[in-house]
Amino acid sequence: MNQIIRWGSLLLLVAGFIGFIAACKNNDSPAPILSVTSISPTSAPAGTTVTISGTNFATTPSSNTVNFGNVPATIMSATSTQLVVMVPVNAGSPVTVSANGSTATGPAFSISAKPVVPVSGTITANTTWTSDNVYFLRGFVNVASGATLTIQPGTIIKGGGVDDDPAGQKQAGTLIILQGAKLEAAGTAQQPIVFTSNKAAGQRNYGDWGGVVLIGKAPHNRPGNQQPEGGIGGQLGTFNEPTDNSGTLRYVRIEFGGVALTSAANSEINGLTLYGVGSGTTIDHVQVSYSGDDSFEWFGGTVNAKYLVAYRGFDDDFDTDWGYTGKVQFGVSLRDPLVADQSRSNCFESDNFAAGENAAGVPLTANNGLPLTQPTFANISAFVTSGTPSVGSTSSTGGSGSYQSAMHLRRNTAISIINSVFVGWPEGLRLDGTTTGTLTNASNGSLEVQGVTVANSLTAVLGAGNITNDQASTYFNLAARKNTVVASSDLPGLLLNGASFALTSTPNFAPQAGSALLVSGNAITGGKVGDSFFTSAPYRGAFNGTDNWLSGWTNFDPKNTNYN
Repeated sequence: MNQIIRWGSLLLLVAGFIGFIAACKNNDSPAPILSVTSISPTSAPAGTTVTISGTNFATTPSSNTVNFGNVPATIMSATSTQLVVMVPVNAGSPVTVSANGSTATGPAFSISAKPVVPVSGTITANTTWTSDNVYFLRGFVNVASGATLTIQPGTIIKGGGVDDDPAGQKQAGTLIILQGAKLEAAGTAQQPIVFTSNKAAGQRNYGDWGGVVLIGKAPHNRPGNQQPEGGIGGQLGTFNEPTDNSGTLRYVRIEFGGVALTSAANSEINGLTLYGVGSGTTIDHVQVSYSGDDSFEWFGGTVNAKYLVAYRGFDDDFDTDWGYTGKVQFGVSLRDPLVADQSRSNCFESDNFAAGENAAGVPLTANNGLPLTQPTFANISAFVTSGTPSVGSTSSTGGSGSYQSAMHLRRNTAISIINSVFVGWPEGLRLDGTTTGTLTNASNGSLEVQGVTVANSLTAVLGAGNITNDQASTYFNLAARKNTVVASSDLPGLLLNGASFALTSTPNFAPQAGSALLVSGNAITGGKVGDSFFTSAPYRGAFNGTDNWLSGWTNFDPKNTNYN
């Protein structure tokens, strides 16, 4: 009998446990969670409105509470995912939202001393942006033909992300100067013009916004219906105005641009992108920092430039395509050795166009693929590392790929690179293409690599495509070209400045006295650098040890700069 009772009790216990499990089983969706995902803009003056995005807000304004630090804010409108609030006087940080029984904290926010002026759509009349405002780019901002946008020295322009596009097209803030329009952005060394991220100091990163794009009427070698990359609309046309004028970029910084619009190839916008820009345009003293794609890219055109800085870019520093034929002197690149792109990052990447040459002599375009990409770059300094250069997919733990070449010259390019120094790239020169294309251009003098020092590389010169290593080495090592290879073990003897690779302080790229880079007999004079555009600079690299053209207007810590 006792045994029967015990079995009965056990059955009751099992049944109760099963009932408990059944009661605990919950097929309902989890309750919504209150969150704050972004604040736009992240800096604004008191009395203006900002948009707080997130989840599970109350749809009645009065049912939400928003505090900027300890100061309550007035809520102008509310949906379950957005609150529009007025910034209170004496606003602090962080911003907290309370609704539906929960509280969430948002990103950092700061009071701006200047009014923030949102800009979107198309500018159709002459317009001036003044230094007493901060301008906030939302989506693609086009300057239409016939209009001139003038930006005063010292003006700050912030680019919004894809979620700030008022049209809902997920287009990051981008300034686009269309054919027939002008951008007159002439800063000074004391008051540079700054295009930067809308995010708060400490939160900025690669590709926060789009960048600056100029589209002109100078020649290129693509069909007239060719569209710009990066989702920018319109066609390049078949203009033939080599002296076309798209305005002025002088003492300008462009930071954290280069947004990737999709995962597809060629869907990015660069820090500074130039399509068919003519030689009437003035570009000098421009720094591109933390670009999510290339720092500078030229697609055709004839524009010239001096004093360029590519700082901690993601992909290539100087990219030339589609028949660019301008001249550039004095440029410096400093890279983070742990950040590179999946396409394999280079200092120079130069193409004529994707196919390189017209197949079997059959015209692919009305202009038969001409002009060739044939610019001349002189006095460039490029630094990756003084340690061992690394290759392979694991070499860029902070990026998506690895480093490749200081100079990847391919696809029938005829670029010339003269009196320059490249330090710490896995490869120096990669001469890539066909024997009837890139190699012929190198052999007949259309393409020139002269007065170049490749230092601290794993492979100084190699061929690719149909070009053999021996052919590439024979070209590079011809004595008349005065090219030099400095082994890793001999790098100290080059007498570089110890701060050339500085990433946590202001770098200094001027070689030490006695460096072989400064010996005038080691530089190329005349020839392609005898053109009147080029300043006499009989040394290798961008600095002669006395003239620091970076002084005053550059910034090597834009992540932490207060732009309010």
